[in-house]
Amino acid sequence: MNTLERIQYLNRILLEEMPQYKADAATFPDETHAQRRLLRSLMNLRPPGSISTDFLREQDILLQEESSAKGVVKLDELPTIADETSKDITPQDAPARNLVLWQGDITRLAADGIVNAANSAMLGCFAPCHGCIDNAIHSAAGLQLREACAQLMKQQGHPEPTGQAKITPAYNLPSKFVLHTVGPIIPSDRQPNEAEAELLASCYQSCLDLAAQHHLKSIAFCCISTGEFHYPRKEAAQIALNTVSRWLASSGSEMKVIFNVFKDEDLEVYRKLLKF
Repeated sequence: MNTLERIQYLNRILLEEMPQYKADAATFPDETHAQRRLLRSLMNLRPPGSISTDFLREQDILLQEESSAKGVVKLDELPTIADETSKDITPQDAPARNLVLWQGDITRLAADGIVNAANSAMLGCFAPCHGCIDNAIHSAAGLQLREACAQLMKQQGHPEPTGQAKITPAYNLPSKFVLHTVGPIIPSDRQPNEAEAELLASCYQSCLDLAAQHHLKSIAFCCISTGEFHYPRKEAAQIALNTVSRWLASSGSEMKVIFNVFKDEDLEVYRKLLKF
């Protein structure tokens, strides 16, 4: 089947599972872009549960074709911060050899692990086609990711605490694993307090510790808590840089750490803090 036929086939399966959305689905034009948006919406809305092998087979073909079309970014193609700054690296600066600043779509990175800014339910974003990174990662990975997260949460028996981390396979992403962490939520009427800063630092620390436990050689961090959770960008970036640099220096690890930014303002914040 061609791409449109595959998308329509997947939509039919999901609408059979969720007939309450058939009336809304009928408003989507019968062309590839619209039907693909419908598919993402239905995948976002679908609760965890057993998934047919027929659906997974065709979903995986579609998502892997889309991943290839977007272009997979290999880490050896990315300059380190030491390369970018073109400076002699002193012993104090040694972590700069392991750090990368990269702007782009984190779902393209062929890192051993990428970090997802999750919420305490740890099941992904249920808002159709929402612009958050949680939605983007789950949409590109496939329905298996939500099911894997649901199994972890069932075993845990309570919402995920802020500042900790979980790891799952990455399924249809070019990375091997996804590390899920819940950052602090900052009310819009005030600045973060010391406890919230410590929780954000704990997100980075927990992900690094978990990555090391699973022998990951590279990890890509998104800008945790700076989107829907409203942590100020500059303060969050400083915490990220300080925590990662201290971890690399104290552990002696050669893990490559990518600071992945998507928005121009985040790129500018990191560039100023890194002085290049």
